[in-house]
Amino acid sequence: MPQPSAPRKALGRPPRISREEIIETARRIVDEGGVDRLTMRRLATEVGSTPMALYHHVRDKEELLVLLLDDYADRTLSRPELPAHPRERIIVAATAVHEALAACPWIVEVLTADDLLSKSALWFVEQIVDGLVECGLSLDLAVHGYRAIWYYTAGEIVVRTTAARRRADDDRATYREHVFGDLDPSELPRLAQAADR
Repeated sequence: MPQPSAPRKALGRPPRISREEIIETARRIVDEGGVDRLTMRRLATEVGSTPMALYHHVRDKEELLVLLLDDYADRTLSRPELPAHPRERIIVAATAVHEALAACPWIVEVLTADDLLSKSALWFVEQIVDGLVECGLSLDLAVHGYRAIWYYTAGEIVVRTTAARRRADDDRATYREHVFGDLDPSELPRLAQAADR
């Protein structure tokens, strides 16, 4: 009776890096320097590997960004309890999305390319679109309504983070502060009242 052969050992070196390590390091790079700082070459250097070795774990930078989006969504997005009234559901879901994105603004930069997304976050989109349909909009108008909410959310976060970054680099008053500080209340009374807001 023939003896069973011994299990074969895998040829080659064992992997020195894992997908989890790649995602963790990529997240740190993006958190510290933004999406533009994330390159396969830099990532490889930081995990102590070669760029080619990374491609055994991720296809390209786009796949890596999607993995980062999913990782962030899985770690931070929790589905809120939704009210019965559709208008209130829209507000709760949109607020949850805004809060999650405001805490990590680089994600907005990735999402505004309009072709990358996290499947984990689609539940929130569904709640908003469904709420709009239940408020009486057709599906087409509900999609437009969702896009209006998304554009507002993304725009608010981009404007706020860009302004904060600009202020961090320069402690002088901004041009906007000069303009609003010098408004004539007889000409623009409401804006003069709101100048410091």
